Amino acid sequence: MNRFLSNATNKIDAKGRVSVPAQFRNVLTRLDIQELYAIQDFIYPAVTVGGPDLLDRYERQIDEGDPFSVDANDMSLLIHGGGVFLKLDGEGRLMVSDFIRDYTGISDQVTFVGRSDHFQLWDPVRYEEKRQEALSRRMAGVQPRAGQGEAG
Repeated sequence: MNRFLSNATNKIDAKGRVSVPAQFRNVLTRLDIQELYAIQDFIYPAVTVGGPDLLDRYERQIDEGDPFSVDANDMSLLIHGGGVFLKLDGEGRLMVSDFIRDYTGISDQVTFVGRSDHFQLWDPVRYEEKRQEALSRRMAGVQPRAGQGEAG
């Protein structure tokens, strides 16, 4: 499998490291991702982690517009100024830095959440709250009663 799927919660050790789930490490290996890039998610209290293609995707979005626009500058400020490179150690662990903790609220555990071509780091309680909210929205939108449509 070449996608990050599912979720797993792991404990942070005394040195501030957390083991990346084996299924996520396997995807990193299969995709030959050696360098990890992390940014703050723009919607959720999570940190998004991916390979160079993640950074490339955001840079293409910045390049598509006027490089001097407020939007392009905001994106660059957040993506370049607010991003960090992460590295797995020899045992498949990441350091849970202040950058990650401050934005996510993570304290002693990390929930890894697959997002197809990247994954996210979440505080377990916040993840479950947001997952339930998303499920509720989807359930409400997926189950309309017969004959009811959107009013236009």
